[in-house]
Amino acid sequence: MSGGGASYRVTSQRRVGGAMQVPGDKSISHRAMMLGGIADGVTEVEGFLASADCLSTLNAMRAMGVAIEETGPGRVRLQGAGLHGLKAPKGPLDMGNAGTAMRLSMGLLAGQHFDSVLVGDPSLSRRPMERAARPLRTMGASITTTDGRPPVHVHGGQTLTGAEHVLEVASAQVKSALMLAGLYAGGPTSVTEPAPTRDHTERMLAAFGVPVQVTGSRVTVSPVIRLEACRIEVPGDISSAAFFLVAGALAARDGLVIRRVGLNPTRTGVIDILRLMGADIRVHPAGLAGREPVADLEVFQSDLTGIAIPEELVPLAIDEFPVLFIAAAAARGETVLSGAAELRVKESDRIAVMAEGLTRLGATVEVYPDGLRMQGGPLSGGEIDSHGDHRIAMAFAVASLLSHGELVIRDVENVGTSFPDFPGIARGIGLEVGVEGAAGRGPHG
Repeated sequence: MSGGGASYRVTSQRRVGGAMQVPGDKSISHRAMMLGGIADGVTEVEGFLASADCLSTLNAMRAMGVAIEETGPGRVRLQGAGLHGLKAPKGPLDMGNAGTAMRLSMGLLAGQHFDSVLVGDPSLSRRPMERAARPLRTMGASITTTDGRPPVHVHGGQTLTGAEHVLEVASAQVKSALMLAGLYAGGPTSVTEPAPTRDHTERMLAAFGVPVQVTGSRVTVSPVIRLEACRIEVPGDISSAAFFLVAGALAARDGLVIRRVGLNPTRTGVIDILRLMGADIRVHPAGLAGREPVADLEVFQSDLTGIAIPEELVPLAIDEFPVLFIAAAAARGETVLSGAAELRVKESDRIAVMAEGLTRLGATVEVYPDGLRMQGGPLSGGEIDSHGDHRIAMAFAVASLLSHGELVIRDVENVGTSFPDFPGIARGIGLEVGVEGAAGRGPHG
């Protein structure tokens, strides 16, 4: 067991319910800070996720001269520096645990006139960065990684050229980095994906007045003179809602309502997968938050059945698999996942770490290079090492609804990177999550 700075002690429960709201979407919050920072004029952001990850992006933009004021809970006001107005930071830009912040910043910084260095915490420093650096170099960017990982050195003053990119691996982070670099390139930049990924960058660029052309799996952005500041409303994060969708499917006899969740069609794989397993999830559309559709989600306790997860849904639920594995543990029969090698290079190797924890609790799990096979069945209580991965920690908190005995989840400090008040919100719907130590702050929050 790795020690970590904090733990969850979760008492086994059998019922959840009520109504709740999850924090703002992490992916959209990152992008709002970056695009608001290079826009002309004042951008107002409502619903910003003030987690450690998103604060890393906010602080990086501040370090490059963007005037940013936090005007209230979830409210941020940015006085944009303009497309070419960012200034050289005085030191390295610390991205904490945020892979999104680092990879998108590589694209944004590739077009600047100054040099910059991107660093991160020990977890981020193990994650691959060449997947973004390599295609950026084909546009003329000068980027140096450290054996393929952070620290990343971005050398400014380069002349970028628009390019046609065909990605081998579906990655919204790489796609977004290339689109941001494309704002500074000579000529259009196109990205073709092997499978759909989240399109928050495309939607937000359009909100800032940037022409974006989408044709099938190909997206094209052309260089612009300026971005026009605008108002951004950030919906609730479906990746955070996923923990409670599974909790509701396991134990909400009278239903659980999650209000104003972002239902971007490139993010709804978790709902599709749970429904294929038999979950009773009802979607009540609630309009738009900016350019993103939102809905209230209502979920009821359901009899779940194991399935072979369709590979086309994997990129649409890539961040939600830790808690989907908990749903699989509750299901009758066998669940099989393949085509998910991306899970091995997240904040942890999520296939290996989830298999390790589930096996410790008595589940039968067979691990493959790109997925796993597991048999549903009862779980025991016990002690789990989250390996510092926020989504692993929260997923095993939900597993308490299946366990026959108390769960102790170690090394949960990084929950603050995405969901600072997870324990409090979880207790509000009936999960008995106790905190030992200083959990929830995140290492850079």
